[in-house]
Amino acid sequence: MFVIRREQMEAFGRATLAAFENEMVVHSKDFAPRLCEVIGEEQVRVAVRRAMDRACGYGLANRGSVRLFVELTFLFGSSFDTDPQYPWAAKILRASEDQMQRAERLYEQTLDYQEEVSGPEAANTHKALKELSVLARQPLPSASQEPVADALRAMARVFPQKAAYVGEAGLRALIGQGGVEARRHRFPAVRGEALLVALMFAFGHGCTEDPLYPWIARTLKDERITDPAARAGRLERKAMTWLEHVLASSPEGAPR
Repeated sequence: MFVIRREQMEAFGRATLAAFENEMVVHSKDFAPRLCEVIGEEQVRVAVRRAMDRACGYGLANRGSVRLFVELTFLFGSSFDTDPQYPWAAKILRASEDQMQRAERLYEQTLDYQEEVSGPEAANTHKALKELSVLARQPLPSASQEPVADALRAMARVFPQKAAYVGEAGLRALIGQGGVEARRHRFPAVRGEALLVALMFAFGHGCTEDPLYPWIARTLKDERITDPAARAGRLERKAMTWLEHVLASSPEGAPR
């Protein structure tokens, strides 16, 4: 990873950096208006600041390349650069090319992804939301002989275009991360693990700490909930509320 840090950007002037941060907050509201409205300006600023820091870590320091990194954060989640669903992003960001060449490649890959996965007017994404809503209301068995295979089939059913684009290796890596996170929070097997995998599939593998989806972290860290099963149930209800809200308004912020 490149070694340019936020402190080096600040050497150009704190006032200039603050102005650029403000510009990126405004741009984010235009780029993802519905999501920004839901989480509020304070969270938008937290997400933008985090994205700018991560962009600096890859040697992205000019206006255009940092703005693209911020946009990809809103498209794919705040940890898109390490997400097994988007290995192309990490590969491009770590390449030896200069930042403008890498930014151009990131942009072209994103356009390809949107064409193949999201579809025109995000039609595939919106259909995936409806499928996810149906699946979430179906009872799950208390045990499974093939949990990974079941998860792969569920993702292919919910969002076949994304599942095909990501590929089995990426999906299996995501399922593994979901299982680790579920065990860390002592969630019940099968349904608890399926919930976290679904959230990661929808919002990115870093969703449990993503400032763009603060309701996830708040639920996981709520000290008033002491029973893991109750916590999983609360998170599932919040996810369903979000899903219903998005389906009633627009597809923005949906699984990509």
